[in-house]
Amino acid sequence: MSITRVVVIEDQLQTRQMLSILINGNDGFECVAAFENAEDAIASIPTLDVDVALMDIHLPGGMSGIGCVSTLKSLCPTIEFIMCTSLEDTDNIFKALQAGASGYITKSTPPTRILEAITDAKNGGSPMSSQIARKVVGHFHEAEAKKKNTELEKLSAREQEILNFLSKGYRYKEIAGMLFVSIETVRKHIHNIYEKLQVNSRTDALNKVYAVK
Repeated sequence: MSITRVVVIEDQLQTRQMLSILINGNDGFECVAAFENAEDAIASIPTLDVDVALMDIHLPGGMSGIGCVSTLKSLCPTIEFIMCTSLEDTDNIFKALQAGASGYITKSTPPTRILEAITDAKNGGSPMSSQIARKVVGHFHEAEAKKKNTELEKLSAREQEILNFLSKGYRYKEIAGMLFVSIETVRKHIHNIYEKLQVNSRTDALNKVYAVK
């Protein structure tokens, strides 16, 4: 049986001991070392045979867990780093992933799920606690919404109003009647909408602003 060799970097003694016991108490896993701070981890981990590192973010001393990951990833590129922390804000999540972490789990993660996350990371996965995954997905949804809003902001209030009518399937004549303008005026606004959005059809315009499928 192959052994997954793990190191723990965690400043709280009780948590550090709990993780070490969990790892050593299950077949196929070995906790080869545990460190209280980033500086000791950086000094020792490059000399060890390690597959996965569980890394807290808040560490004593001058370096955080995110900084530790960034340093160790350049020194030990084959090690997979999983953040194991109580912090769930998107800023820390993305900073950790950008630093080189493969996964991000919370300290409230059940023991069996921690072991599954270690195995997943070793096998090339990106384990995340469900609430962390939701935050990541939510972040990209927000980014997409902002992108759409940016496209919408290119249009005047009247053009936005007309595009909204188009999205609901109204014809030019119907839009003209509701806005008390001529069909030619509606056509002119739509032409301007297409130019500003750099599209050639109603479908393309709606897809660009509303992501209509």
